Amino acid sequence: MKKPRFDDIYMELAVNLSRRSHCIKAQVGAVLTRDTRIISIGYNGPPAGTHNCDEEFPEVGCPRDSKGSCSLALHAEQNAILYAAKNGSMVEGATLFVTLSPCIACARIIYSMKIARVVFLHSYARYKGIPLDEGVEFLRKFGVEVVSYQPSEGFEAAFIQGDPHL
Repeated sequence: MKKPRFDDIYMELAVNLSRRSHCIKAQVGAVLTRDTRIISIGYNGPPAGTHNCDEEFPEVGCPRDSKGSCSLALHAEQNAILYAAKNGSMVEGATLFVTLSPCIACARIIYSMKIARVVFLHSYARYKGIPLDEGVEFLRKFGVEVVSYQPSEGFEAAFIQGDPHL
């Protein structure tokens, strides 16, 4: 039996974490790693202890900001990075696996925290219907390696197909 790469394992975990999200618009998961170890995990949603969008706003979701994004939630990347920082984990040089490529705000945080590599499953620009993945372009411009996830040969798990939850 061929063993999956760590990229496959971490992306599958990110997809599974996305299922924890209470957002009714999009579910996103993230896994922050160093070498072959998990530093932190996260998924999109409001700060812990505040509310759950799917319970408080079940029909329409939470209020939207001027760009049409959730005004109450943290993104999956933010949750993973904040949890790691809160617990004293070293994130410099880490790799972030995320089911949706980073928006520009998350890209600035990723760059500021000196995360070295980002692997994403789906395009934020495609999801938002905008022409450019601004976060991806920003990170690449400033030297962060950003790659679209490509499964290993023979690793054709169901989660790779389509845009789950988007």
